[in-house]
Amino acid sequence: MINMPFEAVNPRLGIIGTGGRGTVLLENLLAADVKVNALCDIVAEKAQKGRSLVEQAGQKAPVLYTEGDHAFEQLAARDDLDLVVIATPWQWHVPMALAVMKAGKHAVTEVPAATTIEDCWALVDASERTRRHCIMIENCCYGENETLVLNMVRAGLFGDLLYGEAAYLHDLRQELFSNQGEGLWRRWFHTQLNGNMYPTHGLGPVANYMGINRGDRFDYLVSMSTPAKGLAQYREAHVARDDPKWKERYIEGDMNTSLIKTANGLTINLQHDVSNPHPYSRLNTIAGTKGIFKDYPPRIYFDGQPGGEEYGSIEAYKAQYEHPLWKREGEIARKLGGHGGMDFIMCYRLMECMRKGLPPDLDVYDAAAWSAAGPLSEASVAQGSAPVKFPDFTRGRWKERKGSAIASM
Repeated sequence: MINMPFEAVNPRLGIIGTGGRGTVLLENLLAADVKVNALCDIVAEKAQKGRSLVEQAGQKAPVLYTEGDHAFEQLAARDDLDLVVIATPWQWHVPMALAVMKAGKHAVTEVPAATTIEDCWALVDASERTRRHCIMIENCCYGENETLVLNMVRAGLFGDLLYGEAAYLHDLRQELFSNQGEGLWRRWFHTQLNGNMYPTHGLGPVANYMGINRGDRFDYLVSMSTPAKGLAQYREAHVARDDPKWKERYIEGDMNTSLIKTANGLTINLQHDVSNPHPYSRLNTIAGTKGIFKDYPPRIYFDGQPGGEEYGSIEAYKAQYEHPLWKREGEIARKLGGHGGMDFIMCYRLMECMRKGLPPDLDVYDAAAWSAAGPLSEASVAQGSAPVKFPDFTRGRWKERKGSAIASM
């Protein structure tokens, strides 16, 4: 599926999962003038809310599928869909994507695409067998800073790349203990896994900077976790003693740190912590022989720049290196919001690829490689931080491409 273009169509969509995240995606897709023919959610009221949004956009009411956990199979079987968006709890991403591809539609899934290596391979094999794309919609790859820095990397401003830093550092304690939304399912993973369970928001942009699956690839990983303290302490302070949550035992280490080595010798520091007080950060660092960019807050340093050994602002680089998508669509993206506008840019670009018959910017090999950091970190932690190898999901074809398509527009 490498460089496999979409058949040029004005896409007709179905969406599985119309809760918080699914609704945000629906709003951004409607703003990108996409036809939505079907919606699915096990909570009928959420699907009905989604239907009202479609009608408010001037479209015919979509058909709703709300009867049970497998109602998505009926949606996938429709003959008036080109692509199906999956915005459900993590454990449903793979079975839903497989059903969608088997039914002859392109599958688009929220992150992570899979939580086991076996399921990563299942997505790759199904995509190749059905000739349908399976795309993980990693919105952070389309952020204003991320696309700006990607263009600067491609222009050679950082010289030969050496290392990057990526993370998901986000205080989710209140959300995890909520009795609605992600609190209904996401906390469960903290009782089952010990590793980096949510790697792709930080890792995706850094992988794009480095050309992962496009001239380089992840080779191996080592990982270690701190003790699990934060969620138990939060429960102690905020949860009544008769709440069933007190029966849970949290094993996910609060801070997981993984080091990734690439085939070309580059390194990535990858971190995950959602269980403690911490300002939001994805680290988003890239460094080379001529300079370094660090985010949160955004700052940059190039060899010989004025001011001595102090970081400078990135503002001066926007006039020349701002991404064309942000130049064209930035105003509407910022107005819609959605993680600073990146949600709309991501949705707009995916629809643009379908309408023009282009290959998607991100493919099933990216979905598998970026998601694989999760289960591989768990394996390394369990083995005393032993090195574990990344599978080559491209089967050697990572050498055939050069650089992210996002930067070559």
